[in-house]
Amino acid sequence: MMNVLVIGTGYVGLVAAAGFAEAGHKVLGVDSDAAKIDKIRRGISPIYEPGLDEMLSRHQASGTLSFSLDIKDGIAQADAAFICVGTPQSEDGSADLQYVLAVAAGIGEAMALRSPDAKPLIVVDKSTVPVGTAARVRATIAARTDRAFEVVSNPEFLREGCAIDDFILPDRVVVGCRTDHAEAIMKGLYGPFLEKSKGQWLRMDPPSAELTKYAANAMLALRISFINEIAGLCEKVGADVDYVKVGIGSDHRIGKYFLNPGPGFGGSCFPKDLQALLKVGRENAHPLRALEATVEANRHQKQVLSMKVKKFYGCDPATPSPLAGRKFALWGLAFKAHTDDIREAMALELIEGLTALGATLVVHDFEAMDNVRAKVGDKVTYAPDPMAACEGADALLIATEWPAYASADLEKVASLLKAKVMFDGRNLFRPETMAAAGWNYHSIGRPTVSPA
Repeated sequence: MMNVLVIGTGYVGLVAAAGFAEAGHKVLGVDSDAAKIDKIRRGISPIYEPGLDEMLSRHQASGTLSFSLDIKDGIAQADAAFICVGTPQSEDGSADLQYVLAVAAGIGEAMALRSPDAKPLIVVDKSTVPVGTAARVRATIAARTDRAFEVVSNPEFLREGCAIDDFILPDRVVVGCRTDHAEAIMKGLYGPFLEKSKGQWLRMDPPSAELTKYAANAMLALRISFINEIAGLCEKVGADVDYVKVGIGSDHRIGKYFLNPGPGFGGSCFPKDLQALLKVGRENAHPLRALEATVEANRHQKQVLSMKVKKFYGCDPATPSPLAGRKFALWGLAFKAHTDDIREAMALELIEGLTALGATLVVHDFEAMDNVRAKVGDKVTYAPDPMAACEGADALLIATEWPAYASADLEKVASLLKAKVMFDGRNLFRPETMAAAGWNYHSIGRPTVSPA
């Protein structure tokens, strides 16, 4: 059992704290936000992640997990201190490291509480940071203490909606470290997880670990934009992207993952991480041209469903908007299912674009309603359930792939709408099935169908 200090109780920090407690380590989570800490102590996560509330409650009750407002409460006994604070995007696209370096300074100042003969504290960069951050963290701490410590880069690879499983059953753990002592501490922390998952242990130097995180997200984003580009071409040539993605995904060199066409990527990671990586390329006189194209393709993709709506209703910039007075039901607000994250979500683009043309939107989401209400206020109407959103609407728009939407009673939906018109940004239904049921159905990368 080790003593673990987790600094930052956002998405990464809370999952890490709960995950290490699950492995039997003694964990102290720290955050400067008193209201957040109070909420967490009551077993309520400030973010929506399936299974996280239960883990927070269970491990706090057992005493393996606790929370504090002060790093000093855990620094003396800690074997490892994880920096899990945000790295938001700066105006120039780079990652803003002010919070990471502020934590590093706090660690350095608190190190005086450690015994002079204590083993080196392993300070772990868990936040997503650009190459060279480990060196900056090391210099920041060293300027404030003579106690022994080492800085390790340990990027996270968590998917929102299944982060708990990703943490406790990792397919790989990347550790950028310089010494065997640091590696031994990290193996002690992650060993129980890798034993269960049979995942890979990847030791490398800190700069390589830092770049691995950005490169992984860039590759996944590129795949998403690529299949969306192919989907657009499918619509032009009369092909069906569902068949195309199976055809190319069956090649073992390509694989089937991240080949689902849709509204483009969003959330807290891909958009800002790609911009940060582009900035690193520019700073090193090495422009990342494929990545630039990926970002531009994604920017266009977020407008695709809105453009389909405008085309169907005959929008013309030279004439009054035919959307004025029309009402649309919008299912899904989060950027993906199983999260309440609305950052870079297509739903926000739909709301902004269609309301600007005079349309009324009645929206529903299973977790993201409060976040959208905080962002757009009364620009839209909030429905208590999916069916209520459809009452009297001209058409149904789908922006998030919640399973309950895919299993909805479409006959009931049709009875509530003014017309059987659907714009499906997640391809939840097959075009031929919808045509046979009398729908005017628009999806991504597949033939548009009208009633049979």
